[in-house]
Amino acid sequence: MRRVGRIERATKETSVLVEVDLDGTGIVDVSTGVGFYDHMLNQLGKHGLFDLTVKTEGDLHIDSHHTIEDTAIALGAAFREALGDKSGIRRFGSASCPLDEALAQVTVDLSGRPYLVHSEPENMAPMIGPDYDVTLTRHILESFVAQAAICLHVHVPYGRNAHHIVEAQFKALARALREASEPDPRATGVPSTKGVL
Repeated sequence: MRRVGRIERATKETSVLVEVDLDGTGIVDVSTGVGFYDHMLNQLGKHGLFDLTVKTEGDLHIDSHHTIEDTAIALGAAFREALGDKSGIRRFGSASCPLDEALAQVTVDLSGRPYLVHSEPENMAPMIGPDYDVTLTRHILESFVAQAAICLHVHVPYGRNAHHIVEAQFKALARALREASEPDPRATGVPSTKGVL
């Protein structure tokens, strides 16, 4: 049985559709109207080997905040739905991904408890392209973690270029989520002494 999540979310600010297949091959169809964000979501699907569809229409005449935030909320909810009861998964995953001068380290626990620890270099360029405020990276992760109900640690110890710093985070996140959500051939049941995640 394939592990698929589908979330539709509509507010006065945005309309979002997210579909994710955790057992895919990295087929991605993303359109949010924010070019750099689309690029990052493509990294998430491709490097996580998740089939990912994202269709967002938002109030970009104001700015990109609501579009980015609401997409992350729907993405987290779809991921949680796709995980189901988490029976037989590895649960924990970690990855380190370099991108030229930048390095991102990500560790995830699909614990059922939302918690985020996030650090990246200070004094980054404030914008990537015309509509991606770099402070939104943390907010994306906060929104995703809250809805997916996972524990996520993201650390970028060094890097100079803002594009590289953010992209390395998404690539490492994809690889860590892929590892954590994969079936463990030796595991039976839910990987917790509590019996539920």
